[in-house]
Amino acid sequence: MADLVHTICSSLDGYAAKPGGVFSPPPWSDEVEAAWSGAALARAGHLLYGRVNFIFNRDFWSAAETDPTSIAAGISYAPRMNALPKTVVTRTLTGDPGWNGRIAGPDLAAEVARLKRETTGDVFAFGSATLAQALWSLDLVDEFWMMVTPEIFGDGAPVFRPGRPAARMRLIECRRLDVGSVMLRYRRAPGG
Repeated sequence: MADLVHTICSSLDGYAAKPGGVFSPPPWSDEVEAAWSGAALARAGHLLYGRVNFIFNRDFWSAAETDPTSIAAGISYAPRMNALPKTVVTRTLTGDPGWNGRIAGPDLAAEVARLKRETTGDVFAFGSATLAQALWSLDLVDEFWMMVTPEIFGDGAPVFRPGRPAARMRLIECRRLDVGSVMLRYRRAPGG
């Protein structure tokens, strides 16, 4: 059975996005690409997105298939990003969202349980604070990856909000990255 791995970037003061939901990409380097994206894609068998993050990534990565001058076309793992099956958690999108994706059913816990049963590899949730809250409030996360960036937003969308069950996690990796970020990986502790 697959695990659900939730990944998210956070400012030093605990925000996943700037005020107004504005995404701020983390500082990037070859080391970050290998430790963060490369490690996730090596394990991933399915990707789970919230609507906003899905649309952003769909528009960015799918360009690699149609525009050889796009930024995505120059990224070695673009074919893998485009090929992986994806599920979108949304209340507003309908029909075929494209990009090898499908819309999640209305019962998120049942959807994640199905993905865990049917996926070879793990299910990686790339996330916004909204998706994080939904997954954590339903106690669905088996492993948690957080990249803490050397930025202070001052305000915005917090990574964690009240309303989630308590959980005991076990640190499995703490890695300082060359851009000043820290990558933390936690796994649910036995009995947690």
